[in-house]
Amino acid sequence: MDSADRSASAVPKLSSRWAMAVAWPSFFMAGVMEVLVFAVIDPSDLTWFGAERLDWSRQAVYTVSFMIFWLVISLSASVSVMLATLPDLPEDAHPRGWPR
Repeated sequence: MDSADRSASAVPKLSSRWAMAVAWPSFFMAGVMEVLVFAVIDPSDLTWFGAERLDWSRQAVYTVSFMIFWLVISLSASVSVMLATLPDLPEDAHPRGWPR
C-alpha cells in the first residue's frame, strides 16, 4: 500500500463525519441533561403516569433516561444537519416546483 492509498483511507467519509458531528455532541448534551434532571428529581420518586412507583433500580432509571435523552437530542441534531445540507434550488425553478 503506497502513501496515496493510505492517505485516502485515512480520510473519513462525509457520512461518517456527519454521524460523529451528530452523535458526539448529542452524547455530551444527554449527559448534561441527565445531571440537570436528576439534580432535581429523585429516581425512586418516579411513578408510571401517576399510578404506581417504578420498581426499577436507580441505575436502570439513569441508564434508560440517558438513552432517551441521547435519542431525542440525536434526532434533533440529525434534522438540523439534514436541513443545513439541503441542495440549493436552481435559479430557474419555481419554489414549489410547479407550475413550470
